[in-house]
Amino acid sequence: MSVEDIFSSRGRVKVLKTLAEKGEMNISEITRRASLNHTTAAAHLRKLCDLGLIEEKRFGRIRIFRFKKEDPRAWAIQSLFESFAKRVQKT
Repeated sequence: MSVEDIFSSRGRVKVLKTLAEKGEMNISEITRRASLNHTTAAAHLRKLCDLGLIEEKRFGRIRIFRFKKEDPRAWAIQSLFESFAKRVQKT
């Protein structure tokens, strides 16, 4: 996995940022918050699961996606998002 794989798509970054901020949520909430359609969000979620940055839990038909804060790469990405958010608040 490379940095380019993670940040190669604006939509993927939106999904990742949404989950980094909220921790876990279902795909409908992710699509709403990231302003993406269901198909696009599902493709990004699949890629992020493959990269090991998020995980999927299934409860029957309900799918919950969780940001894997315990992964050092995910932790670094979350720190990056937080540092940009703090910088924006200062300006």
